[in-house]
Amino acid sequence: GSLGPMCALGGFYVIYSNKNELGKDHFTTPHGKAGLLCLIGSIMVGSAGGVFLHPDFGMDKTNKTIRKVHSWASRFVIGLGWLACFSGLRTIAANDPKMLAGYVIPMLCLVPQVLVPGMTKAK
Repeated sequence: GSLGPMCALGGFYVIYSNKNELGKDHFTTPHGKAGLLCLIGSIMVGSAGGVFLHPDFGMDKTNKTIRKVHSWASRFVIGLGWLACFSGLRTIAANDPKMLAGYVIPMLCLVPQVLVPGMTKAK
């Protein structure tokens, strides 16, 4: 869906505005660069999926190569997003292992379901 990228754009606006207001540079840390890459990636993957793979009006909805690239690119963006979130959390909660574990453990549990191909297909 398009709700995720829309929320990401809203978050980007808030963060970018806050950095401007505080006079800080943009995209100087790995966290910031990964976040920007995720934002661009989610918009590109979502747009490509909508244009080419939409089941009703997709221009090439039966193309298995496009579908496979779309699937892998989506997984990459999600995984990079998780890493970007974790690196940002480490910045503000580096001395709180319980908070870090509270984020990492659920993400690790979701890896097979979200990032590993074929794990969610019904048999």
